[in-house]
Amino acid sequence: MKATSGTIDPNRRSYWLKTLHRWHWISAAVSLIALLLFAATGITLNHAAQIESEPVVVNLKETLPASLLRSLKAERAEDAPLPGAVNNWLADALDVRTEGRKGEWSDADVYVSLPRPGGDAWLSIDRESGAIEYERTDRGWIAWLNDLHKGRNTGTAWRWFIDLFAVACLLFALTGLWLLQLHARQRGKTWPLVALGLAVPLLIVVLFMH
Repeated sequence: MKATSGTIDPNRRSYWLKTLHRWHWISAAVSLIALLLFAATGITLNHAAQIESEPVVVNLKETLPASLLRSLKAERAEDAPLPGAVNNWLADALDVRTEGRKGEWSDADVYVSLPRPGGDAWLSIDRESGAIEYERTDRGWIAWLNDLHKGRNTGTAWRWFIDLFAVACLLFALTGLWLLQLHARQRGKTWPLVALGLAVPLLIVVLFMH
């Protein structure tokens, strides 16, 4: 990036500035909303013990029709999902989605765990009587947002989104670092501030974490 005279080639420097600014603002725009979400939930996660919430528990009981109950009496693998017809009936009758969920089969009943962001749920069906018990726990919207931050029980699509978001943040940070390097000569506090950003968390780790 230097001309033969030892000075920075203005054309080359202008090219890199334009390129880095372009990628810097693109990555910033793409990650802005998610970055605000993850920054805010970083605070709520750090103070989870101080943020009180009252879980709301819903318990439903129903009976599976005899025509569907027969499909539960056949021998199945211990972790087999519920039959498709049973899944459809549960979705219509109880608004419970069990497709693709593994069941825990025993001689007496089949149990399906239904964890989700911000709460939990489970469903049990007696294989003899068809008695259904469904329980859902909702811990509130802050718990829901916290689980989005952690990727807890959010599914494959959200986990992929977190990975892509992390790549956008890395691009934002690295292009920002490169821009700092290009502007450092005109801004004397650049590297001292960067060093401070490294030193503060490092000192906290060394001095206060045991």
